[in-house]
Amino acid sequence: MQWKTAALWLAMCISTAVLADEATEDANSLNAELDMKLGKSPDAVRFATYNVSLNRRNSGDLARDLNDPSNLQARRIAEILQIVRPDVVLLNEFDFDSQQTAAKRFVTNFLQVAQNGHEPLNYAEVYAAPVNTGVDSEFDLDNNGKLGEAADAFGFGYYPGQYGMLVLSRYPIDRDAIRTMRKFLWKDMPNAKLPTSPDDGAAYYSQDEIDAFRLSSKSHWDVPIIIRKTTVHLLAAHPTPPVFDGPEDRNGTRNHDEIRLLADYVSPDRSSYIYDDNGKQGGLRKDALFVIAGDLNADPFGGDSTDSAIRQLTEHPLINNSVVPESAGGTEQSKKQGGVNLRHKGDPKHDTADFSDRGRGTGNLRIDYVLPPKNLHIVNAGVFWPTESDERFELIKASDHRLVWIDVKVK
Repeated sequence: MQWKTAALWLAMCISTAVLADEATEDANSLNAELDMKLGKSPDAVRFATYNVSLNRRNSGDLARDLNDPSNLQARRIAEILQIVRPDVVLLNEFDFDSQQTAAKRFVTNFLQVAQNGHEPLNYAEVYAAPVNTGVDSEFDLDNNGKLGEAADAFGFGYYPGQYGMLVLSRYPIDRDAIRTMRKFLWKDMPNAKLPTSPDDGAAYYSQDEIDAFRLSSKSHWDVPIIIRKTTVHLLAAHPTPPVFDGPEDRNGTRNHDEIRLLADYVSPDRSSYIYDDNGKQGGLRKDALFVIAGDLNADPFGGDSTDSAIRQLTEHPLINNSVVPESAGGTEQSKKQGGVNLRHKGDPKHDTADFSDRGRGTGNLRIDYVLPPKNLHIVNAGVFWPTESDERFELIKASDHRLVWIDVKVK
């Protein structure tokens, strides 16, 4: 009996060791796969978007934090960027200040400094501009009887510039040709989904509010990047989340139409109504090269989007959706976290954000996008979401979003 017990114990140890070895091999294989995917073809251009959560409660706090080269959040973000090494990247939720002090300090104190042995990054171009977040509308937009609150701004924010955007590029930016649509009025979009009461169909906003209401919660940018004498338009945006509202769905409908503005801008037959902040009409010309990038706050299958908002882009006839960025970490975390994730229809390998999976939480979603046109060939793509066995897993604690990238061939 003792011999049988010993033999059984030995067999269990061997079995456990084999399973552990297999798990280690699987993890190493996934980590090696991530390394291999991150390798970039020399003739490809890597575009990326990353919601870095570098937002602060008070104006000036981010610039102060980034004056300290030991800031852990910024170091982790910089290390991820040094690992992925995008040629052009849009950073969402990077607080804007008119002197661009925070942006300059992030570049100087973090990107241009080797993080954990990685090669520093040097971007020739840094672009940022004002956004609608924190800009007071002078109306009681949430109808709570109070003026001047964060929810009464043209985009939710406690001060102008909070949750801003930042573009970094290795290639020259044609600054004279940049277009911004921060002040485009929602009412000027044909058949706009302006919110109404579900009870009687009455308009949620007063006529005075509608006459002043800007569509973009941050801004919509067309930033022309000159790549080997070819212009690629980086179309940057960060629509409002389709939540934090009521039965009128004012944020859901706004999110839908912010995404629609992108879809219409790249469609010559639908863009004539669009005007930029300098009064120029229309969108991109036919066959123009572009890359849509940003945290668009809309998942193709889950979340609280209105009328499948993101499908205006993911099913757009001019947009190349042949390759969907993915990661092993997204699949792993969906299984480990469980909850609402287990009921999602979308494949978790495409998730780009790690949200609460308990209670009324939405769980992990695909809401960050880098979308080229069909006349740009996608060489490679991915989501930087390592598995827990990867030493780089700690880096993703910098934000609840993941960096998304694609490689395209630009002639």
